[in-house]
Amino acid sequence: MITIVGLKDLPLIKEGDDIGKIIVESARNQGEAIRDGDIIVVAQKIVSKSEGRVIDLKDVVPSPFAREVARRTRRSPRHVEAILRETSRIVRMQKSHLITQTKHGFICANAGVDRSNVAGKSYIVLLPEDPDKSAVTIRDRIFQLSKRNVAVIVSDTFGRPWRLGYVNVAIGIAGMKPLKDYRGARDMFNRTLIVTMMAVADELASAAELVMNKTDGTPVAIIRGYCYPEGEGSGKELIRPPELDMFS
Repeated sequence: MITIVGLKDLPLIKEGDDIGKIIVESARNQGEAIRDGDIIVVAQKIVSKSEGRVIDLKDVVPSPFAREVARRTRRSPRHVEAILRETSRIVRMQKSHLITQTKHGFICANAGVDRSNVAGKSYIVLLPEDPDKSAVTIRDRIFQLSKRNVAVIVSDTFGRPWRLGYVNVAIGIAGMKPLKDYRGARDMFNRTLIVTMMAVADELASAAELVMNKTDGTPVAIIRGYCYPEGEGSGKELIRPPELDMFS
């Protein structure tokens, strides 16, 4: 049986906070001490805050290009400049929408730059510089403190082409492989599966959001009872290679 438990009453995260230690202590205090095989899903926002990836837009000087993009999208030039600094290319720009590819390779709105759940009207949060490294750091710290072997997923909320609504996806991974490969296996009618690869890390991140929510201060979830594909993985493995991308 798979269970998903949200860790509540975590402190407000600030730069320099030890996320792994906070998770271990919060789980113990909630009566959900970390176990071997747990999957710890951590919201990107608290990871970014702990790593100092918060900036004040008042300190941002927009470039001429940022001002032109801001004019075309009817947005704040300072906000656009912050987005462009995290961007490797602009994928789509229409009305007020700005879809970009981040320097990590993710395609998402506004290069993942977000203003929600951050104190101060002029402050914004950027994605971690290296989400996989962030996941490894949290995983190693959890093992150091609890002696439990877990997988860690750093999740963020992305939109989806052709589908309404948003889902959480894995942008950083440690201790598991992000894809489960069924190619070569047989289906129930003995047909050989040719292209089936399931993005299990994304599925787990999305499932965790059911208890994490966006408004009640639950930025960490423990998924227990799922036999994930063990091994060293990366969130970048979930990015579709350009030669297979027919749309962006």
